[in-house]
Amino acid sequence: MWVRTRAAVAGGVVLILVAVIAIWLVVRQVGDRLQLPALSRKCTVQADGRVALDADQMANAATIAAIGAKRGMPERAVVVALATAYQESGLRNLADGDRDSVGLFQQRPSQGWGTPAQIRDPRYAANRFYAALKKVRGWEKMRVTDAAQRVQRSAFPEAYQKWADDSEVLSRALMGDATGAVACTVGRTPAMHGAAAAAQLTRNLALDWGLKGLDPTDPTGLAVTPGDQRDGWRYAHWLVSHAQDHGVKRVRFGDLEWTARDGTWDRVTGQQNPAGQVVAEVFNEG
Repeated sequence: MWVRTRAAVAGGVVLILVAVIAIWLVVRQVGDRLQLPALSRKCTVQADGRVALDADQMANAATIAAIGAKRGMPERAVVVALATAYQESGLRNLADGDRDSVGLFQQRPSQGWGTPAQIRDPRYAANRFYAALKKVRGWEKMRVTDAAQRVQRSAFPEAYQKWADDSEVLSRALMGDATGAVACTVGRTPAMHGAAAAAQLTRNLALDWGLKGLDPTDPTGLAVTPGDQRDGWRYAHWLVSHAQDHGVKRVRFGDLEWTARDGTWDRVTGQQNPAGQVVAEVFNEG
């Protein structure tokens, strides 16, 4: 009797372990689709397709795209980077993961990607990913999943491909190929207000895009003069993407304006910004 009981318990433990492993494999394959109910998503991107993300995902995607552009990488590289981060972390800056993996790309300190603190910096992580991708001979002509796999060495080499279409939509918007394509709603309590928000917004825009000469002392927000229309929409979409974490109230470029109140881009007349500037306003203190 005791022997049969022990055998039954052992069999039950084995079944539980098999079930846990099966669930883990499904989550790895399906990725972020299981984690985010649509109601939690506060940003929509429409650029020959539609993608819905929450505020954290949108901000991370915008930084990944900006770092790619800053490095002079082609738009295809941004698609590969976004698809990789989608699969590895759900576009979230994770504190842990499989074994010692951390961050957006689940890079591992034990494999020489950097310290955990470095890898948790989205700019550092994105720079390291693009540097590794650039070393892959012929990556430009590969499928998205093949190029990503050459960098990541994943146990699921086909997993990145399912994010290719969404990543292309995000890339078109964040690289300035679409107009008024990123729209986010901001909660009643943005993370920052006033002069602190304006200074941090200015600093991070400059760091992500490599911009010089921005005024970090304007307590109301910032203004940046783009080189052309495409650059203007790159900066405008980045600002909206970071609206929640930087307390952005309003962004205007040309005759279009996004507001946190409505969460949409609307046309304004007779109020175009001087010299084609992109202008952002932050929430006041209190």
